[in-house]
Amino acid sequence: MAIGMKELIEDARSRIEEIDPEAAESELRVNPATLALDVREAEEFSLGRLPDALLIPRGMLEPKAALDSPARDSELSDPERPIITYCGSGARSALAAATLQQLGFSQVRSLAGGFQAWTQEGRPVVR
Repeated sequence: MAIGMKELIEDARSRIEEIDPEAAESELRVNPATLALDVREAEEFSLGRLPDALLIPRGMLEPKAALDSPARDSELSDPERPIITYCGSGARSALAAATLQQLGFSQVRSLAGGFQAWTQEGRPVVR
């Protein structure tokens, strides 16, 4: 039996760790090796993003992250690198975090509430 989008996201969230904006900002400030990975579309990214974020839209994640992919992004070459995924609301980033875990990334978390929660709390944004 097929599941719906809500169940798909709930399943992903049950398998990943989410991090709140305050903890994410602290980690990004303290540990410069941590990658803020924006999985939104380029149009969304151009309107505002977390400082030093890397854009890899959700639809391009697998070829850009799989360790055996010739299209792999060099920023994702270390499966031990700490990564915080984020999107607009936290749904796509939960799916992305689950995918990265399946691809062998061991220190990946998703930003709870996404960019929306980040900006509502007045956290730094690059425009």
